[in-house]
Amino acid sequence: MKTDSIFYNIFQAFPDLIFELIGASQAPTPNYQFKSVEVKELARCFDGVFLPPAGAIACPIAFAEVQFQPKPDFYWRFFSEIFVYLGQYQPQNDWFAVAIFAQRRLDPGLPPQHRWFLSDGAGNQALYRIYLDELTDPAPSSLGLATAKLVMAPNATAPQQAQQLVQQARQNLTGEALKQRIIGLIETIMVYKLPQLDRQEIQAMFGLDELKKTRYFQEVAEEYEQKGEIKGQLKMVPLLLEAGFSIEEIAARAGMDVATVRQVAQQQSGSGQN
Repeated sequence: MKTDSIFYNIFQAFPDLIFELIGASQAPTPNYQFKSVEVKELARCFDGVFLPPAGAIACPIAFAEVQFQPKPDFYWRFFSEIFVYLGQYQPQNDWFAVAIFAQRRLDPGLPPQHRWFLSDGAGNQALYRIYLDELTDPAPSSLGLATAKLVMAPNATAPQQAQQLVQQARQNLTGEALKQRIIGLIETIMVYKLPQLDRQEIQAMFGLDELKKTRYFQEVAEEYEQKGEIKGQLKMVPLLLEAGFSIEEIAARAGMDVATVRQVAQQQSGSGQN
């Protein structure tokens, strides 16, 4: 889950995005809910389960798993979780699965035992495989898909794309709370992608007074600005862990020793269980 916390937030903000990724023109019904659901037998959570409204039995459940690191047993684990969920909750709805890889090279290949999920012989498909680096440019109205693409955008062009997304959010979204939520999400993606940026650079990139209202800016920015101080460095460790960076990568980026980063990670894990 921590590897893909950004996509957790993207899916929460744009629950219809899962249908856009598989090429559907729209969700089969409005008001889909995105949740992280635990399967008790495995004590693990899906990256996401998209549930139709209660009573919409004809609309499928969508299971999503986002993968940014190599995992040879990816499909074995994914389908095991799906069938544990189906056995545990016994929904009346049909279902499909979406495997989302950062790059095609991270796809370990579908095991022969799972080949039937690609087609049942009647044109029905249970598994869709998405490669984020191969997504085509989204339509101008697709703020959700464009936000997903920002995660994989080259660092050289990401700031310009982020600025465009912020302007699009300001112009197209109604409701101040939703607008600030999406702007904050775009900001968070950029902070994770370009952790060397300080507060002034982030403000200059977005060019928005509204940026000061975002949760990240209010709670973290001042300490993040002080890169040379250990307090600011330690504050960034949980955020980088949630973004999917390994302990070794965080230590290298922050100029800290691995043992210190591991200790902070353990403390964070313990506090999350209370």
